[in-house]
Amino acid sequence: MTGTARTRVFLVDDHGLFRAGVKAELSDESSIEVVGEAADVDEAIAGITTTAPDVVLLDVHLPGGGGQAVIGPAVAVHPDAQFLALSVSDAAEDVIAVIRAGARGYVTKTIDRAGLVDAIARVAAGDAVFSPRLAGFVLDAFAGEAPVVVDPEFDSLTPRERDVLRLIARGYTYKELARRLMISPKTVETHVSSVLRKLQLSSRHELTRWAADRKLL
Repeated sequence: MTGTARTRVFLVDDHGLFRAGVKAELSDESSIEVVGEAADVDEAIAGITTTAPDVVLLDVHLPGGGGQAVIGPAVAVHPDAQFLALSVSDAAEDVIAVIRAGARGYVTKTIDRAGLVDAIARVAAGDAVFSPRLAGFVLDAFAGEAPVVVDPEFDSLTPRERDVLRLIARGYTYKELARRLMISPKTVETHVSSVLRKLQLSSRHELTRWAADRKLL
Protein backbone atom coordinates (compact mmCIF):
# COMPACT_ATOMS: atom_id res chain seq x y z
CA MET A 1 0.00 0.00 0.00
CA THR A 2 1.36 3.41 -0.98
CA GLY A 3 0.61 6.85 0.37
CA THR A 4 -0.70 7.62 3.82
CA ALA A 5 -1.44 4.53 5.87
CA ARG A 6 -5.12 3.92 6.45
CA THR A 7 -6.60 3.63 9.93
CA ARG A 8 -7.34 -0.03 10.59
CA VAL A 9 -10.78 -0.37 12.20
CA PHE A 10 -12.36 -3.38 13.90
CA LEU A 11 -16.14 -3.29 14.42
CA VAL A 12 -17.85 -4.91 17.43
CA ASP A 13 -21.65 -4.98 17.55
CA ASP A 14 -24.15 -7.79 18.05
CA HIS A 15 -26.45 -6.55 15.27
CA GLY A 16 -25.28 -7.84 11.89
CA LEU A 17 -27.40 -5.34 9.98
CA PHE A 18 -25.85 -2.45 11.87
CA ARG A 19 -22.32 -3.76 11.26
CA ALA A 20 -23.09 -4.05 7.56
CA GLY A 21 -24.38 -0.48 7.52
CA VAL A 22 -21.28 0.92 9.22
CA LYS A 23 -19.00 -1.02 6.88
CA ALA A 24 -20.91 0.34 3.89
CA GLU A 25 -20.65 3.90 5.23
CA LEU A 26 -16.90 3.56 5.74
CA SER A 27 -16.13 1.62 2.56
CA ASP A 28 -15.61 4.74 0.44
CA GLU A 29 -13.30 6.40 2.93
CA SER A 30 -9.74 6.29 1.64
CA SER A 31 -8.43 6.91 5.18
CA ILE A 32 -10.12 3.85 6.75
CA GLU A 33 -9.85 0.10 6.31
CA VAL A 34 -12.32 -2.16 8.16
CA VAL A 35 -10.17 -5.18 9.03
CA GLY A 36 -12.66 -7.30 10.94
CA GLU A 37 -15.86 -7.55 12.90
CA ALA A 38 -17.36 -9.44 15.83
CA ALA A 39 -20.74 -9.97 17.47
CA ASP A 40 -19.80 -10.85 21.06
CA VAL A 41 -17.05 -10.44 23.66
CA ASP A 42 -15.06 -13.62 22.98
CA GLU A 43 -15.22 -13.17 19.21
CA ALA A 44 -14.12 -9.54 19.60
CA ILE A 45 -11.08 -10.37 21.73
CA ALA A 46 -10.01 -13.10 19.30
CA GLY A 47 -10.52 -10.85 16.28
CA ILE A 48 -8.64 -7.90 17.77
CA THR A 49 -5.77 -10.23 18.69
CA THR A 50 -5.59 -11.51 15.11
CA THR A 51 -6.04 -8.25 13.17
CA ALA A 52 -4.26 -5.72 15.46
CA PRO A 53 -6.49 -2.74 14.55
CA ASP A 54 -5.73 0.90 15.29
CA VAL A 55 -9.29 1.65 16.44
CA VAL A 56 -12.03 -0.62 17.75
CA LEU A 57 -15.60 0.62 17.30
CA LEU A 58 -17.33 -0.97 20.25
CA ASP A 59 -20.97 -1.30 21.30
CA VAL A 60 -21.40 -1.23 25.09
CA HIS A 61 -24.11 -3.92 25.22
CA LEU A 62 -22.81 -7.25 23.95
CA PRO A 63 -23.43 -10.94 24.60
CA GLY A 64 -20.80 -12.25 26.98
CA GLY A 65 -20.21 -9.32 29.29
CA GLY A 66 -20.61 -5.96 27.56
CA GLY A 67 -18.20 -3.67 25.75
CA GLN A 68 -16.03 -2.98 28.77
CA ALA A 69 -15.33 -6.72 29.03
CA VAL A 70 -13.59 -6.54 25.65
CA ILE A 71 -11.17 -3.74 26.47
CA GLY A 72 -8.99 -5.20 29.23
CA PRO A 73 -8.21 -8.56 27.58
CA ALA A 74 -7.77 -6.91 24.16
CA VAL A 75 -5.35 -4.29 25.48
CA ALA A 76 -3.35 -7.04 27.18
CA VAL A 77 -2.52 -8.55 23.79
CA HIS A 78 -2.67 -5.40 21.65
CA PRO A 79 -1.83 -2.38 23.83
CA ASP A 80 -1.74 0.09 20.93
CA ALA A 81 -5.44 -0.29 20.08
CA GLN A 82 -7.73 2.64 20.81
CA PHE A 83 -11.39 2.07 21.66
CA LEU A 84 -14.31 4.23 20.56
CA ALA A 85 -17.71 3.29 21.97
CA LEU A 86 -20.49 3.48 19.38
CA SER A 87 -23.82 2.77 21.04
CA VAL A 88 -27.53 3.48 21.01
CA SER A 89 -27.28 4.16 24.74
CA ASP A 90 -26.65 7.66 26.07
CA ALA A 91 -26.96 6.56 29.70
CA ALA A 92 -24.44 7.99 32.15
CA GLU A 93 -23.57 4.64 33.70
CA ASP A 94 -22.82 3.11 30.27
CA VAL A 95 -20.59 6.03 29.28
CA ILE A 96 -18.70 6.01 32.56
CA ALA A 97 -18.24 2.22 32.67
CA VAL A 98 -16.67 1.97 29.23
CA ILE A 99 -14.46 5.03 29.75
CA ARG A 100 -13.23 3.69 33.07
CA ALA A 101 -12.44 0.44 31.27
CA GLY A 102 -10.17 2.34 28.88
CA ALA A 103 -12.17 3.66 25.90
CA ARG A 104 -10.95 6.96 24.43
CA GLY A 105 -14.36 8.17 23.32
CA TYR A 106 -18.09 7.58 23.19
CA VAL A 107 -20.52 8.55 20.45
CA THR A 108 -24.11 7.46 19.87
CA LYS A 109 -25.50 5.71 16.81
CA THR A 110 -27.25 8.90 15.72
CA ILE A 111 -23.86 10.19 14.50
CA ASP A 112 -23.53 10.78 10.74
CA ARG A 113 -20.78 9.37 8.53
CA ALA A 114 -18.65 12.52 8.54
CA GLY A 115 -18.86 12.70 12.32
CA LEU A 116 -17.92 9.04 12.70
CA VAL A 117 -14.97 9.32 10.33
CA ASP A 118 -13.74 12.37 12.24
CA ALA A 119 -14.18 10.60 15.59
CA ILE A 120 -12.21 7.57 14.35
CA ALA A 121 -9.36 9.79 13.15
CA ARG A 122 -9.22 11.73 16.39
CA VAL A 123 -9.26 8.62 18.58
CA ALA A 124 -6.57 7.02 16.39
CA ALA A 125 -4.46 10.12 17.03
CA GLY A 126 -4.90 9.73 20.78
CA ASP A 127 -7.60 12.36 21.35
CA ALA A 128 -10.67 11.84 23.52
CA VAL A 129 -13.96 12.21 21.64
CA PHE A 130 -17.41 12.76 23.17
CA SER A 131 -20.58 14.59 22.30
CA PRO A 132 -21.06 17.61 24.64
CA ARG A 133 -23.73 15.91 26.76
CA LEU A 134 -21.73 12.72 27.18
CA ALA A 135 -18.57 14.67 27.95
CA GLY A 136 -20.42 16.17 30.90
CA PHE A 137 -21.03 12.70 32.33
CA VAL A 138 -17.33 11.90 32.12
CA LEU A 139 -16.24 15.17 33.70
CA ASP A 140 -18.73 14.67 36.53
CA ALA A 141 -17.60 11.09 37.05
CA PHE A 142 -13.94 11.93 37.41
CA ALA A 143 -14.82 14.84 39.66
CA GLY A 144 -16.51 12.33 41.96
CA GLU A 145 -19.98 13.59 41.09
CA ALA A 146 -21.18 11.05 38.57
CA PRO A 147 -24.96 10.93 38.17
CA VAL A 148 -24.93 7.14 38.27
CA VAL A 149 -28.03 5.54 39.66
CA VAL A 150 -27.55 3.28 42.67
CA ASP A 151 -30.89 1.59 43.10
CA PRO A 152 -31.58 -2.12 43.73
CA GLU A 153 -34.65 -2.10 41.48
CA PHE A 154 -32.78 -0.39 38.64
CA ASP A 155 -29.83 -2.76 39.09
CA SER A 156 -32.22 -5.70 38.63
CA LEU A 157 -32.81 -4.66 35.01
CA THR A 158 -30.68 -5.90 32.14
CA PRO A 159 -28.80 -3.29 30.03
CA ARG A 160 -31.39 -3.66 27.25
CA GLU A 161 -34.27 -3.25 29.71
CA ARG A 162 -32.63 -0.04 30.98
CA ASP A 163 -32.50 1.31 27.42
CA VAL A 164 -36.15 0.43 26.92
CA LEU A 165 -37.14 2.00 30.25
CA ARG A 166 -35.50 5.33 29.41
CA LEU A 167 -36.93 5.55 25.91
CA ILE A 168 -40.44 4.57 26.97
CA ALA A 169 -40.26 7.12 29.80
CA ARG A 170 -39.18 9.79 27.29
CA GLY A 171 -42.35 9.18 25.29
CA TYR A 172 -41.19 6.93 22.46
CA THR A 173 -43.83 4.68 20.91
CA TYR A 174 -43.13 0.96 20.62
CA LYS A 175 -42.50 1.34 16.87
CA GLU A 176 -40.16 4.31 17.35
CA LEU A 177 -38.28 2.46 20.08
CA ALA A 178 -38.02 -0.67 17.93
CA ARG A 179 -36.47 1.35 15.08
CA ARG A 180 -34.03 3.10 17.43
CA LEU A 181 -32.86 -0.13 19.09
CA MET A 182 -33.12 -2.17 15.87
CA ILE A 183 -35.38 -4.79 17.45
CA SER A 184 -38.96 -5.81 16.71
CA PRO A 185 -42.01 -4.10 18.31
CA LYS A 186 -42.89 -7.49 19.80
CA THR A 187 -39.49 -7.66 21.49
CA VAL A 188 -40.02 -4.12 22.78
CA GLU A 189 -43.37 -5.23 24.25
CA THR A 190 -41.65 -8.17 25.96
CA HIS A 191 -38.99 -5.91 27.45
CA VAL A 192 -41.57 -3.39 28.68
CA SER A 193 -43.59 -6.14 30.34
CA SER A 194 -40.44 -7.40 32.06
CA VAL A 195 -39.50 -3.89 33.25
CA LEU A 196 -42.98 -3.24 34.65
CA ARG A 197 -42.97 -6.61 36.41
CA LYS A 198 -39.52 -6.13 37.95
CA LEU A 199 -40.29 -2.59 39.11
CA GLN A 200 -43.79 -3.57 40.27
CA LEU A 201 -45.42 -0.90 38.12
CA SER A 202 -48.66 -1.17 36.18
CA SER A 203 -48.48 1.44 33.38
CA ARG A 204 -46.27 3.63 31.21
CA HIS A 205 -47.39 6.62 33.27
CA GLU A 206 -46.10 5.05 36.47
CA LEU A 207 -42.89 4.04 34.72
CA THR A 208 -42.31 7.62 33.53
CA ARG A 209 -42.86 8.98 37.02
CA TRP A 210 -40.55 6.30 38.47
CA ALA A 211 -37.80 7.24 36.00
CA ALA A 212 -38.28 10.99 36.57
CA ASP A 213 -38.03 10.57 40.34
CA ARG A 214 -34.63 8.91 39.82
CA LYS A 215 -33.46 11.49 37.24
CA LEU A 216 -33.19 8.86 34.50
CA LEU A 217 -34.83 10.91 31.74
